Amino acid sequence: MSRIGKAPVIIPKGVELTISDDNVVTVKGKLGELTQKIDDAINLSINEGELILERTSETKDAKSKHGLYRSLVNNMVEGVSNGFTKTQELVGVGYRAKNSGQRLELALGYSHPIIFEIPEEVKVETVSEKGKNPIIKLSSYDKQLVGQVAAKIRSLRKPEPYKGKGVRFLGEEIRRKAGKTAG
Repeated sequence: MSRIGKAPVIIPKGVELTISDDNVVTVKGKLGELTQKIDDAINLSINEGELILERTSETKDAKSKHGLYRSLVNNMVEGVSNGFTKTQELVGVGYRAKNSGQRLELALGYSHPIIFEIPEEVKVETVSEKGKNPIIKLSSYDKQLVGQVAAKIRSLRKPEPYKGKGVRFLGEEIRRKAGKTAG
C-alpha cells in the first residue's frame, strides 16, 4: 500500500472540505477556494476531521493515483489555510526587479526590459537593497500555480555554471565549472 496514500489528510479548523457526487473535492479556507477532480479509482471518506483516501482496486494505475491524489488534496488543504511562498534572487550585474501591481518588470541583461504579467491568484513582492541581490517573493494558496510562475520567471534567465549569473531560487546551489586555464 502507498505510504503517502494511506496517511489521512488532517482538516484544520477554519477549512471546509466537501466532496460532490462526481468525485470533485472542494476546499475553502481563509485564503481562497480550490477544487480538484478525483479519479474513480479512489474512494473518499470524511470522519472526525480527517479525509481518508482508499483505492478501489489493486491495479498499477490505481496504486499510482492513490498517493498522487492524497498529495494534491493535502496541498489544497495546506494552501487555503497557510499558503505557499517561493523566493527567487537575481544574481548578476545590473539585474533588477520591480513590480507595480500584478506586473513584474525584470532587467536581466538583455537589450530590453522583460514585462511579466503575474496571475491574480499570486501575490508578488520585490525587495531591492543596496549591495544585495534583488529578491522576488511569490505567494499564493495554489501550490501548482506558484511553482509554475516561479519556473517561468527562472526560465527567462537560467543560472549559468561559470559565473552563476541568472535567476535562482533562494538558497539554491549552482554547480560551478572551471573556466579556461591560461596556457
